[in-house]
Amino acid sequence: MLSTPQTRLLLPTAAVFAVAFAHFSAAADNAVLDVPDAVATTEAEMKPYAEPIEHTELAIEMVPIKGGTFTMGTPESEADRNEDEGPQREVTVDPFWMGKYEITWDQYDVWSEQMDQRRRQMLSIPATPRDEIVDGISKPTEPYTDMSFGMGKERYPAISMTQHAARTFCKWLSAKTGRYYRLPTEAEWEYAARAGTQTAYSFGDDPEQLDDYAWYFDNSEDAYHEVGQKKPNPWGLYDMHGNVAEWVLDQYVADFYSQNPKIKNPLAIPSTLYPRVVRGGGWDDDPDMLRCGVREGSSEEWKEQDPQLPQSIWYLTDAQGVGFRVVRPLTEPTADEKTNKWDKTAPVQLDPEE
Repeated sequence: MLSTPQTRLLLPTAAVFAVAFAHFSAAADNAVLDVPDAVATTEAEMKPYAEPIEHTELAIEMVPIKGGTFTMGTPESEADRNEDEGPQREVTVDPFWMGKYEITWDQYDVWSEQMDQRRRQMLSIPATPRDEIVDGISKPTEPYTDMSFGMGKERYPAISMTQHAARTFCKWLSAKTGRYYRLPTEAEWEYAARAGTQTAYSFGDDPEQLDDYAWYFDNSEDAYHEVGQKKPNPWGLYDMHGNVAEWVLDQYVADFYSQNPKIKNPLAIPSTLYPRVVRGGGWDDDPDMLRCGVREGSSEEWKEQDPQLPQSIWYLTDAQGVGFRVVRPLTEPTADEKTNKWDKTAPVQLDPEE
């Protein structure tokens, strides 16, 4: 029997806030939410853990991914291979935790609708050091339509956000928890998706087996599905194939692999809004787009139906098969490393002044 996505902590409301107060007392000195299993200084100490979203009954489940070296890209013999999937190269990634599931609407809406801070204020819960930081993180403007497009919310994957919105969610989550979260790089995503394999999919080369692992064009009935309903990959990650394609940190550069033939922790730092990379394919894609090595670049067409002028920096009306999941590196980068690499992106995105 498949495990179900633990996007909610199964505690009654009173117990939830008792836990919140306990976390506040334990973490007040260092502004880090107290989650013992999230603490590790070496790869050997890394454990699975659930990151509570404070002032709610929700949590994000994280899976430890050991660092290693793998062959990134696809061989020329792979069916449906695209030119930008090579040449294959040897890539090393450091250890990190990755979200067991794609970020769901109930998790995403805590940030986008400030549900956590409203609930804290309504119940007169004292602000933690983290709350004070969280209050300063940008929030999306009000969506101009139902961004789930009637396909479902709560445990369904959040969709139709820009890479900027996904990055800002990570910034908010980092402030809320005191732990550093971000989007995965292309290399980290493919490493985790392959899960030690070198086949087209994490389960082999036969797309006939996709029904067991993925929601895609042939079986999705024209909509995404609740996360975690299919089999996981060998490392315990769900929906790495299909359901929704997932944002990564990188600019899409078609020949990036040949520019960097052997490298550690590669990242194509974004310098233009388009194209940027999504991975994994979605509910509206054919089997070939769900392969581990497929790279897809975003385009302005993804917000073609946005009626606003100027168009939103937060939403992509026509990217109904795009979402994201988060990662947390074992070793948090320095402030300079964040500024110059991990959090660096251009151009700056700002809402228009009213």
